[in-house]
Amino acid sequence: MSSISGTGAAGDIADFDELRRAMADNYEQPEGPARNARAEHLLVQAEKLGIPLAVIEALGHQLKVYNYSSEKDRMFVPFARLLRMWDERPEDFDEYETHSLHWVFKWMTAGMLNQPHIPLASIEKWLAEMERRYRIAGHSERAVRSAEFSVAAHIGDVERAERAYAAWLAADRDDMADCHACELQGQGWWQARRGDDAEALRLWAPVLEGEYGCAHEPHTVLGSSLLPLLRLGRTGEARAHHLRGFRLVRAMESMRDAYADHLEFCALSGNEARGLELLSQRPAYFTDDGDPHSKLEFLSVVALLMDRLVERGLGGQTVPGPVGRVWTARELAAHARGEARKLAARFDGRNGTPHIGARAEERMARRPLVDRLPLGVRSPGRVPVPAPRPPAPGESAAPDASSGTVPGSSPDLPSLLAEARRLSGMLHPDAVEAWAAVARAAEAGGVELGAYDRAEIADHEAMGRGPEGLALFARAAELYEEAGDPGEALAARARGASVRAFTGDTGAALELIAEPYEQILALFAEDGTGVRQTASVLMARARILMQRLDGTGEDGTVGGQDAVAAAEEAVRELLAFAGPHVADVRLASRAAEARGMLGELAARAGDVAAAAELIAEAAQAYATAGLPWFAVEQEARLTRAARHLGDLETAERAARAALEHGGPYLQPAGHAQLRLQLAEVLSETGGFGPAAEHALEAAHWADEAGEAATLGAWARHRLGGLLLRQGRWAEAAEVLESALPDLTVETHGDGTIVQSLWWLGDCLTELGEYREAAERWLRAADIARHWPEQRDHAVLAHLAAEALGNAELPAEADRAYTRAGDLWRDLGDVPGVVRVLRARAWLAAQGEGGLDRARELMAEAVRECEVLLRSEEVLAAMEPGEAAALRQSVTAELGQSHRQFGDLVVRSVPDGTDPDRARPVFEEALVHMTRAIDAYIPLGDVTVDARTGAELAAGRLEADLGRPAEASARARRVLSAYEGLDHGPAGTRRAEAERMLKLTEAQAEE
Repeated sequence: MSSISGTGAAGDIADFDELRRAMADNYEQPEGPARNARAEHLLVQAEKLGIPLAVIEALGHQLKVYNYSSEKDRMFVPFARLLRMWDERPEDFDEYETHSLHWVFKWMTAGMLNQPHIPLASIEKWLAEMERRYRIAGHSERAVRSAEFSVAAHIGDVERAERAYAAWLAADRDDMADCHACELQGQGWWQARRGDDAEALRLWAPVLEGEYGCAHEPHTVLGSSLLPLLRLGRTGEARAHHLRGFRLVRAMESMRDAYADHLEFCALSGNEARGLELLSQRPAYFTDDGDPHSKLEFLSVVALLMDRLVERGLGGQTVPGPVGRVWTARELAAHARGEARKLAARFDGRNGTPHIGARAEERMARRPLVDRLPLGVRSPGRVPVPAPRPPAPGESAAPDASSGTVPGSSPDLPSLLAEARRLSGMLHPDAVEAWAAVARAAEAGGVELGAYDRAEIADHEAMGRGPEGLALFARAAELYEEAGDPGEALAARARGASVRAFTGDTGAALELIAEPYEQILALFAEDGTGVRQTASVLMARARILMQRLDGTGEDGTVGGQDAVAAAEEAVRELLAFAGPHVADVRLASRAAEARGMLGELAARAGDVAAAAELIAEAAQAYATAGLPWFAVEQEARLTRAARHLGDLETAERAARAALEHGGPYLQPAGHAQLRLQLAEVLSETGGFGPAAEHALEAAHWADEAGEAATLGAWARHRLGGLLLRQGRWAEAAEVLESALPDLTVETHGDGTIVQSLWWLGDCLTELGEYREAAERWLRAADIARHWPEQRDHAVLAHLAAEALGNAELPAEADRAYTRAGDLWRDLGDVPGVVRVLRARAWLAAQGEGGLDRARELMAEAVRECEVLLRSEEVLAAMEPGEAAALRQSVTAELGQSHRQFGDLVVRSVPDGTDPDRARPVFEEALVHMTRAIDAYIPLGDVTVDARTGAELAAGRLEADLGRPAEASARARRVLSAYEGLDHGPAGTRRAEAERMLKLTEAQAEE
C-alpha cells in the first residue's frame, strides 16, 4: 500500500527525486494491474515536470512493469515512444537509459512473437532493426542471434534455429547479452525440445544450484526441468523442483508459462488433486489476454489435467475454471482444448507453419510419466490411489488347467470354495474376501450350500465386520452345531466374546467366554474336538483378559494386579497348549501371539528388555510359520521397545521388517503408521534423507486413508523438520505451511504447533523472507507465552526481533527485542539480556535515537556483564560447574559487548571525515577494542578467533591514529596466536595480520 497511499494516484510529484523514489517503490509492488496503473500515473506526473530524462525514465518504468505482468501487449507503445525520442534527441538519454533502450529491443522481439496479430514480416523487420542498431552502438551480435534463434524455434524452422543457436554461443558476451541464468535457461530449453534431457539438465545445473540467478531465475528453469527429470526417472529431484519452483512463481502474475509447467507436472505424476488446487489459485489465467502464447500453454495443460480426471472416472467432478459458471472436468477439458486449438490456429496462420498447433496437440496428448509421486503437501481434494496389493498366494494371471478357468473368466463354485479353504487354512488376510466371493457365487447360481460352508461364510463375514459382526458369530456357531462340529461352534462363540471385549465391555466378554472355555476343555478331554478349536477358545479368553488390562471399561473393571495375574495365567495356558503343535500353521500363530502377549505383560511390569526379547520371538515365530502379515504388529512393537532401550539398530531392522511384511496387506492408514515409525527411527540415527522419504510416504498414505488432518498433519510436520535438517529450505517451508492449518492443540499438542512455526521461521529466514519469518515466530511466541517454562518464549521473541530487523522494520524490531529482553531478565539469563541490549543499540544507531542512545544501550550491556561477574554470592549459590560455565559465558559476552561497542562507534564516522574530528571517536573505539581483548584473554583458546578479530580491529585503529608501531605489535600478536596454523579462520586471520604488518612497516618508514 505504501506506493499507492504515500504518493497516491491522485497526488502530484514535486520533483525528479520524488518521482524516482515513487517508481522504485512501485517496482517493488506485486505484479499486476494495480502496479501498471500506478506506472501510468507516474508517467503523467513525469510529463508535468518538464524534464526529458524524467519522461524517459517513466516510460522505461512503464515498459518494465508491463513486461512483467499479464498486460505484456501494452509495452509496445511506450517502447515506440522511447525509440522516437532517441532518434530525435539522443542527448536526452543518460548512459543508463541508453543501455536500457537497447536492452529492451530483446523484449520487443519475444513480445511480438507471443502476439499472433503481429505479422511475421514485422517481427523480422524488428529483428533486422535490432541488428542494425546494435551494430551502430558497437554491441556484440550475441543478443541478436539469440533473438533470431527465438524466432526460428517459434515457427519450427529447425535448420535456421540451429544456425542461430550456434552463432549465439559463438558470439562474444557483452553487456547486451542476457544474464548467464537466462541464457542457460534458453539453451537448456532447446536441448530438451530436441530430446536431450540429460544435456538440458547439465546446462541448467549452475542455475539450479544457485551459481547464477536473476529476478526470474531459477523460477523458469525449475519449471522447465520437471518433465526432463520425470522422463529420466529422477523423481526425487522433480518433486523438490516442483515444491521449490512453485513457491517462487505462485505470486508472480507474469509467469503463466512456468505455472503451466507445474500444472503439467501434477497431471503427469499422479497429483491431479494438487493440480486442481493450483488451478483454483489463478482464475485470471483463463482470461488474461495480454500474452496469448502463455495462455495457449496454460490452456493446453488444463486440457491435459482434465483428461486425466476423466480417465480416472471423475469427469463429472466440479473443478476450478473460468469465472461465471460451474465446470465439470469433462466440460473444462472440452473448453480448454477448443480454446487452445483456436489460439494455436492463429499462431500457425501468422507463422505459415503448423508448428505451434502440433506442439499444443502433443502437449495435450501426453501420458503420465509416474503413476504416483507423493509430494508431501496436502491438497484440499483427493484422487484416490489404491494401496499396493500383490496377488494372494496361489493367484496367477496364467490359465489354470485344473480349474478350467482362463484370465478374466469367473471361477466355478468348487474352485472358489477350494481357494477360500486354502486361504483360511493359512490365515491369509484375503480369506475374508474369498469366502465373500463364495457367498456371491452361490447366491448368483442359486446353489444351496451345506451347513458347514454357510458357517464358514458367516464366521469370516463376522471377522471382517468386527464389532458390527457380533450377531454373525452367533449364527456361525449355530451352523457349526448343525454341521456336527460342536468344537468349532464353541470357537465361533469365543471369537464373538473377544470382539465384544474390544468394544470396551470386558465384563460382558468374560461372562460370554466362561461357558465356551469350560465346555471346550471338557470336550477336548473326551476327544470330542481338536487342538485347533480348543486353542481358538483359549486364545479368545487370553485376549479378553489382556484387553481388560487397558483400563476401565464400560463395566467399570480396572486392570489391577489380580487382573494381570489372571491374564498371564491364561496366556501361559495357551502357550503350553499350542506350543507343541507349531507344525500346524494355525497353532503356530496361537503360540506366536501368546509370546507377544507375554512381551506386553513384561513391558507393563517395566522390564522392557525382557519385553523386547519376547516380542522378537513372537515376530520370528510368525515369519517362520509363513505368516508375515501377523508379524507386523509385533515388529512395530519391537521397534518401540528397542528405541526405548536405545538399540536403534534393532529398532531400524524391526521397522523395516514390519514395512516389508505389512506393505502388501495393510490399508492406507497402516502404511502411513509404519512409514512414519521408520522415519522416526532413521531420524534418530542421523539418516535424515531416508527418513524424509518415509515421512513423505507416510503423509501420502495418511491422505489416502482420509486422515490428512490428523496423522497426515503429523507426518508433514515431521517431514518438514527432516527437510530442514538437510538444508532444503524451500521444500521444508512448503510442507510446513501445508501442515500448519491442520495442526491442532487437541490432536497434536501446542508443542507441535510451536515447533512447526519455529521450523518454518528458520526456513523463511534462509529464503530471505524475514518479515514472514518474524510473523511465524511471533505466532509461536504467543502460544509459548502460556507455558510454565518461558525459555522458548524468550528465544522465539528474540528470533522474531532479529527477523524484523533484517526486514528493515526497526520500530517493530525494537519492540520485539524489548519483549525478549524482559523475558531473559525474568529467567535470570544475563547473556540473553546482553545480546538484546546490543541489538537494540545497533537499531538505535540507525534510528532517531542516534549514537547517544546507542552508547547508552551498549554501556548497559557492559554493566550487565560486569555486575554479574562481581556478584560472588550469586555465583557461590550455584553448582561449581554451572557457576564456571556462566562466568565463562558472561565473560565472553563482555568481550563481545566491548568489541561491538567499538565497531558501533567507528561506524558512526562518515567516510571522508576530517582526521582531527575523527580522532576522539577512534580513541574511544580503541578503548573498547582493548577491553574486549582483555576480556577474551583469560578464556584462552575458546575465544581465540574473537580475540584476534578484536586485535586486528584495534590494529586498524592504531594505524588510523598514526601509530604504526602499536599496529605492528598487534599484528604480530595475531600471528603468534596462530603459529603453525594456516587453515580455516586461522589462515584468514594470518593473511590479514601479514597485510597489516606490511602496511604499518611501510607507514613507519615514511
